[in-house]
Amino acid sequence: MKIKKQHILVGALVLALGAAVYLNWQFSGTPLLSSASKELGAATYVNNDATATADEVKTTAGEMTPQAKLAQARNDRTQAQDKALEAAENILSLSDSSEEAKEEAVQAANVIEQRILAQSNIEGILTAKGFSSAICYLSDSGCTVTVLKSELSDDSPIIIKETVISQTEVEFNNIVIVDVA
Repeated sequence: MKIKKQHILVGALVLALGAAVYLNWQFSGTPLLSSASKELGAATYVNNDATATADEVKTTAGEMTPQAKLAQARNDRTQAQDKALEAAENILSLSDSSEEAKEEAVQAANVIEQRILAQSNIEGILTAKGFSSAICYLSDSGCTVTVLKSELSDDSPIIIKETVISQTEVEFNNIVIVDVA
């Protein structure tokens, strides 16, 4: 039975998505099963003579600065894009992949690279226009731009949407602005 190119591409993308979810779960430190003897969220320090209570852990997590939240989001986005590109490269490296599957993988990689370039351009332009930590997410359905709430003014939505439109073919109504406090 021949596996069609679409099945290979879909399988690779599902595998990449699964890997991204697994890595997110792994790095978040959330246990799947917790024993009753341990306190959920308790941290043990390196010298092992003190532990943090659940309230201390919640307070520390809640104190994450907006800039740190945006930096984490940018890092997560970059990792997800790297995984998708890696999946496309894996298809290309498979010797038993058909030429059509390899061509689709190249096209998928090109789309991802174009989105990465457009996101980078949008973020650079917004930085030049006074938004210190803007993050842009492009998809087939639209664009989401995340900025610090403290940097928003009355004319910010127009500036952001004009910037996105100048770098992409996304329609005005499909641009979403998210503010981070």
